[in-house]
Amino acid sequence: MPEFNPDGSLKLPGYLKDKMQKENTRMTNYRCAKVKKELVSMKAPKSCLLHVKLSSAINDNRFVETIYKGFYSRVETPSKLIKISEKEFDVELGTSFRRCSDCRSLIGSLRDFLDGNLIEEKGSCYYEPRQFAFEDYFD
Repeated sequence: MPEFNPDGSLKLPGYLKDKMQKENTRMTNYRCAKVKKELVSMKAPKSCLLHVKLSSAINDNRFVETIYKGFYSRVETPSKLIKISEKEFDVELGTSFRRCSDCRSLIGSLRDFLDGNLIEEKGSCYYEPRQFAFEDYFD
């Protein structure tokens, strides 16, 4: 049964409060980044957008541009890095058959640089990574 606050809004369940509190702590006290994946256009040509927000503990944001340059030189998906502020970036990914795997590659590079301290939000992205199934590879 849902619970309500005195102002009439819904109360968040305990696990959501804890998750939000942990994310806020990570974004204020640790070297962390939050990546939100958005599907901009579902019709051809499809395009996606990654919102990258750096935590307040990160003082030097040059690593984002460096990682993006390496990413841009090795992939076939057209993309563009947009610097919104010192702590926020957008990466536009154009249409390509490898768009989703290239997106995962960029997020993985950011995660590796930050030693796994990356918060990934699905947003409106519908991509589900393929799960390993023993039956697919072995009889």
